[in-house]
Amino acid sequence: MRKVVTDDLDALLDILPLHIHEALYQQPDHGELIEVILDLGRLPEARFPHRELVLNSQEVSQSDIDYAVSRIGEFTGDNRAGINHTLHRISAIRNRHGEIIGLTCRVGRAVFGTVRMIQDLIESDKSVLLLGRPGIGKTTMLREVARVLADDSKKRVVVIDTSNEIAGDGDIPHPAIGHARRMQVATPTEQHAVMIEAVENHMPEIIIIDEIGTELEAQAARTIAERGVQLVGTAHGNTLENLIMNPTLSDLIGGIQTVTLGDEEARRRHTQKSVLERKAPPTFGVVVEIVDYYKVTVHPDVTDAVDALLHGRPPKTEVRWMEEDGEVKREAITSPLTWEGKEEKQPEKTLRFYLFGANRFRLEQSAKEGRRELKIVTDLEQADIFLTTRSYYRRKPQKIRDAEASGIPIYVLKSNNAAQIKQCLDALYAREAQSTYVHHLQRLLAGRRDFTSRDQRMELGGKRKSR
Repeated sequence: MRKVVTDDLDALLDILPLHIHEALYQQPDHGELIEVILDLGRLPEARFPHRELVLNSQEVSQSDIDYAVSRIGEFTGDNRAGINHTLHRISAIRNRHGEIIGLTCRVGRAVFGTVRMIQDLIESDKSVLLLGRPGIGKTTMLREVARVLADDSKKRVVVIDTSNEIAGDGDIPHPAIGHARRMQVATPTEQHAVMIEAVENHMPEIIIIDEIGTELEAQAARTIAERGVQLVGTAHGNTLENLIMNPTLSDLIGGIQTVTLGDEEARRRHTQKSVLERKAPPTFGVVVEIVDYYKVTVHPDVTDAVDALLHGRPPKTEVRWMEEDGEVKREAITSPLTWEGKEEKQPEKTLRFYLFGANRFRLEQSAKEGRRELKIVTDLEQADIFLTTRSYYRRKPQKIRDAEASGIPIYVLKSNNAAQIKQCLDALYAREAQSTYVHHLQRLLAGRRDFTSRDQRMELGGKRKSR
């Protein structure tokens, strides 16, 4: 049902060495190609929607990588390059001397149709934040959002394009964004400054921004929203819960703070005296979690949703999906804890911790005092939580890089004392109680692709300072 406007696949395949190029064309589903991986001294690989393939038995040589690099655009500060007049993205891996020894060549496609699931939201003048795992189609949807708002709604739209990800390589934007204007960003560190520049210099009604990932960008987004400009953007994280637990980006949904309640109020709420509360109105009024190209979960009121999650209640959400004939269907979920008419109560989960620099004795003692079940594991693959300290995390040893690559949630202690460890456990087990909602919601949304959550790290005891 998906209608591909253009993928310019030949332009991407033409940059590859001949033996890789020919192997790809021999695949009957080469039109569904997602990306090609070239790593020095390893076999070339291709990734498709439902399989991965070794293309041939000839290892990738330095000359193969140099051949591809010579036929693409210039790499920017985040090691990304493109191909002129296309949406393809080539990302480089370098050795310690700065030489390119690996390439990830991702196919960029312009797609019509998917924006219909959220068209009423983006046309409502509310700021909309898109979430989803890498490769799920966030940037693809942003392109169509830009085109629909600029061409159909006749709005003044400015796209902030870091690494030419949204509108393609070259000075002329790709037709996929319609008549929207594009401002290029020289290096990722300047993205927040270009966001403010767009508002001050070009009077947009709507700003489109991809991959809000730093505290400065989150602050810039709030500044823009306070000036009355609508924002449509994406952020790192799969779900609204991810943003709540991410101190760097939580300001996008109002920010989180610890509040100490009085005895009477705590008894009235049936909670502990220290609780989490939202600090301010959210920058984005609507959050859309992208499950796949044809299915999304909508939080239509972020204020209510965040407050509900922080108070341990399931938020009101709406599932939307597109049928084969293009019709958009909706289903409101008011009580995800009720499944098929039966309320399920699940026992508290025993979390498995992998410790890296964290004090084992204090962790076990705090768990015992709080009557919480946990297990210390020595195999990283068995861990639910990777617990370390700020000093270790800043050095980024191999174990931490392995945990990040595996998608294991990393929790960073500000210091190794008992108070910090207790705060860590309080946050983790509160999160686990809230995730009952997410568990049932994921079951409801089960479709063609697995829907897995990948948390951002949370630095306990205070926000990470911007550098």
